[in-house]
Amino acid sequence: MESFVRISALLWADILVAYAFFGMQDYLTTVWKLSYTHAAGILNIWNGISMILPLFFLFLVDALLGNFTMLVISSIAYSVGIGLVTMSTPPILAKSTCKRYAPECIGHTQKVLFYTGMAFIAVGMAGNLVSVKTFLEEQKKKKKPENEEQRGKEDEDDEGYRKRCSNLDPLRFCCQIPGAVMVVAVPVVGAIALPYIKPWKLRFGIPAICVVFATLFFPTGWPCYRKVKLKGSPVTSVCRVFVAAAFKIFRPFPLNNEQYHKKEGEVTEFSPTCLLRRLHKAAIILPGDLSKEDEARNRWRLCSVAEVEDAKIAIRMVPMWMTFVVCGMVSSTGNTYFVEQANNMNRRLGKLKLPPQILLLAQRSANKLFGSWAETLLEDRWKGTPAIGIGVAMTSSVLCCIVAAVVETKRLKVIRRHGLLDKTDGDVPMNILWLIFQFILLAGLDSFMENSVAAFYNDQSPQSMKKDSTRKYIKQFIKGVSGLGFMCSVLSVYAVGKLSEKGGKNTSWFRYTLNKSHLDRYYWVLAVLSSLNLVVFILVALHYKYQKREEPAQDEVEADI
Repeated sequence: MESFVRISALLWADILVAYAFFGMQDYLTTVWKLSYTHAAGILNIWNGISMILPLFFLFLVDALLGNFTMLVISSIAYSVGIGLVTMSTPPILAKSTCKRYAPECIGHTQKVLFYTGMAFIAVGMAGNLVSVKTFLEEQKKKKKPENEEQRGKEDEDDEGYRKRCSNLDPLRFCCQIPGAVMVVAVPVVGAIALPYIKPWKLRFGIPAICVVFATLFFPTGWPCYRKVKLKGSPVTSVCRVFVAAAFKIFRPFPLNNEQYHKKEGEVTEFSPTCLLRRLHKAAIILPGDLSKEDEARNRWRLCSVAEVEDAKIAIRMVPMWMTFVVCGMVSSTGNTYFVEQANNMNRRLGKLKLPPQILLLAQRSANKLFGSWAETLLEDRWKGTPAIGIGVAMTSSVLCCIVAAVVETKRLKVIRRHGLLDKTDGDVPMNILWLIFQFILLAGLDSFMENSVAAFYNDQSPQSMKKDSTRKYIKQFIKGVSGLGFMCSVLSVYAVGKLSEKGGKNTSWFRYTLNKSHLDRYYWVLAVLSSLNLVVFILVALHYKYQKREEPAQDEVEADI
């Protein structure tokens, strides 16, 4: 239990930082006095990098570092990053005697600290995303012994584990209580208490203290953490296929399948293909390829049939993956333009003033709900169920853009009706809860996409290739493609702004303030792009062959009953 608390402390600190950074759009527009599009561009590039980095970090974890080392590195980076961002606020390292939250108090030093801190935080977030949950699972799992010799070794390891952790037994009960409390307390504090703290140095500083505490607390459980051997990365296998095929590019194809390298218990025949047939040469056995003397060198010159098939499956999925870029562009509006709208709306619910973070809490709650619905859908045994799940995610993106456009149109009408067009500080007399629907639809997009993509890979793979390690890479790759969409959203805003200037009134849809802009029209553009993207996805999905899931065995059904 104490290991769970130590590892989860990293996750809780991550959640607290997420709630604090949900208001970063407000910080950049009110303190730095950036235009809302400039602030959104900074955050979307940062978010995009944060989503692309985990794919590279996952390779480092599997091939070189392991989860514990990655968590130590990412935690230190996280602590340094949030510390630098906190120090960049004007009152801490003020420019001369200027200590106000104003643009004239933001000097070169503050900007360097801020951008450097954001880079470190991106590294910390990526490392935590890759390793926290995986490392926690490693501590829960206990490998079943295959024979008596291995059973004796397992018993010996467990005895050593008990001896190493015996001195920590008094802490078990002390850790259980705060562990249970923190599961509920962290989201509540992040969503409700933290936004009411006005000074930005404290709003960033409190999560910084929590991150530093989690960083120092996590390594204290080193004697009790189960050690897991590195198994290598599936990415290495895919790279080996391309290298081996390149070495044998001028070799003729063998006349029979006996000259292909096969491993017992794996796929032994190639699937029919035309464009990717040259990859089959990676499995051609040449004289000396199977010699043990040159085994290390031959790993990059000879691959098994199963490894070639795995690489082919990954390549076949590329056309579908490219459709996820537009989904990333839609998701990028959640922490930027939606937040900017929330900051300009009435936040009162009776006598209570709601913080914008309440929308993030609603989105995270909806995420869990939609996640359970997605799992229920994917348990169905219809053909193509994973593709249907991805289609539901893309439909959610279309609906999200439409709802956002309608709500923003209504908000602009209220502004004109009350003569608030030139006022930037006053709240628009329209309740913030109008935005909750688009946040919930964003949750539907993220949940159905994350759950369905891994299931889609399983559907396209033979039974021997349905590995947890490969599914991890598929999930991170999809997040990386979505991260590319976050970065593309910056280009889309620039392009739409330039094109709108060439319209009838020669004015951009994106002005310095939100009230004078036409963000609703940009949402309609995203709705059209998302609709076209959905059509492209359907056309691409029709070219895949789908497997019908097998019915559970009768004895398994009886066991469940």
